[in-house]
Amino acid sequence: MENYKKMIELAQSAMKNSYSPYSHFKVGACLKTVNGKYFVGTNIENSSYGASICAERSAISCAISSGEKNFEAIAIVSSGDDYCPPCGICRQVLSEFGDNIKVVLAKSPQDYVVYNLSELLPHKFFEGDMK
Repeated sequence: MENYKKMIELAQSAMKNSYSPYSHFKVGACLKTVNGKYFVGTNIENSSYGASICAERSAISCAISSGEKNFEAIAIVSSGDDYCPPCGICRQVLSEFGDNIKVVLAKSPQDYVVYNLSELLPHKFFEGDMK
């Protein structure tokens, strides 16, 4: 079993930069590429809620902007008391890059659960659906 401690700690650190003046719900994410690079993101709210961005998509944007597209895992932490699964939009965005991405939902580096993305999004919308 892989140790996700580093990813969780990086996600916790990213969460400290959350811009969440409306919900006060802070989220941090750390995305790991298949070649071992890490990209972090945090949620960024906007008074027009539709313009907000989740921590997961923030991390994905950083990775894509750096030329990375092959992801192994993403760790997600929040200021809440329970595990924080990715929203539907984030699940769909992650699925663009593979069904076998590990999704690590953490309360702490010692307390986490791991899912395959395909478990969280069993019927994704994909390119073939546009034909």
